[in-house]
Amino acid sequence: MADGTGPGRITLSGVLLAALILILIIASLYLFIAQPYWFPALASEHGGKIDSLFMAVLVVSGIAFVLVQGALGFFVARYGENGRERAAYWHDNPKAEAFLLITTAVILTILVFMGQRVWASIYFADAPANATIIQVTGEQFFWNFQYAGADAQFGRTDPKLITSTNGIGLDREGDPTAKDDVVSVGIMHVPLGKPVRVRLRSKDVIHSFFLPNFRIK
Repeated sequence: MADGTGPGRITLSGVLLAALILILIIASLYLFIAQPYWFPALASEHGGKIDSLFMAVLVVSGIAFVLVQGALGFFVARYGENGRERAAYWHDNPKAEAFLLITTAVILTILVFMGQRVWASIYFADAPANATIIQVTGEQFFWNFQYAGADAQFGRTDPKLITSTNGIGLDREGDPTAKDDVVSVGIMHVPLGKPVRVRLRSKDVIHSFFLPNFRIK
């Protein structure tokens, strides 16, 4: 087979490698179908679009993975060598290369446009007028969440007022609007069924604000 004329032969090493690839394919399919490690429960309106896009990309890449790895395992197991054969060499196949290139380009272009459409529908949409605003201040190694009180105004903050019990330096003594503000650490509370707008700030470095249930990062 190595010189392009023989049938090749099955080798033990080839069978073992093919079996390993088969196990990898089966394990991957199980994780995809059973979903034991998956996204947390969805808690946002736009998150469904992100989940649908993620699933489309995963299905396309999964099909390619199974086909390529399956073909690799088959050829490794089926066509071994005995040490005396010479490998055959084909310079190119323009038709096959054009087919693969065009097919891949079309699939990737479709996925890119799907992603851009989802992105635009979320990030270029006008913020609802009745959105609840939450000020989020990041620091090592947690988040501070500030909520306006009954007056719907956020109190003034001052870095000089930061203490172990006042993580964002809220001026409760000098600013009347700060007296009814509520601050929580590590847990963000949001109203059910109402849009939320987040204002991000930081005490030290730029942080990655990630809400898995909202599919926002």
